[in-house]
Amino acid sequence: MYIDAKEPINVFTHYKVSKVVDGDGLFCYNIFNKKEIEIRLLGIDAPEIKRCRKLIQDERELHLPGQLLIELGYQSKNYLHQLLQIDSEITFVTEIKNEIDLFSRTLAYVFLSDGTCINEKLISDGYAKPYSKFYSTQLSKYQQLNHIARMQNRGLYNIVSSF
Repeated sequence: MYIDAKEPINVFTHYKVSKVVDGDGLFCYNIFNKKEIEIRLLGIDAPEIKRCRKLIQDERELHLPGQLLIELGYQSKNYLHQLLQIDSEITFVTEIKNEIDLFSRTLAYVFLSDGTCINEKLISDGYAKPYSKFYSTQLSKYQQLNHIARMQNRGLYNIVSSF
C-alpha cells in the first residue's frame, strides 16, 4: 500500500467488504465491532446505475443516452465487484480535510491486502474517470492514468470515447 499523501491522512485497517453499491461506492464493516460504513471512492467517478439528477446531467454534458450510461455503470459496478468480493479484507485511507461527502459517505482510497489501490486500478483499467468535485491529492495522477486508459481503449473506453 502506497499513497503519496500531500495532506494529513487517517488509515483504517481491519475492514471487510459487505456490499458493492455501484462503480465507485461500497459498504464495509469493521471486523471487531461489525460497525458498517459506506465508502465513496475518493478522486474517481463511474457512470450511474439508475436514473438520478447526475445521470440527467451526464446525458446533457456527454450527449449520450441515459440507458447507455446505465449499462456502462453496471459494467463498472461488475468490475469493482470482481476486485472487491464480499468479505474481502481492505484498508482505507481518508484525507483529514476531506473525509465526508454531502451524503455522509466516507471519502476514501481503498486498498487490497496486496497493496493494490482500487481507486487507481478502476481508472487505469478504464472503468472510472477522475473526479474533481471533491478535492483529492491524487487528481493529477488519476488524470494521467485516465489519459493512458482512454488512448489504449481500456474498459469502458472500448465502447465510448467519454463517460
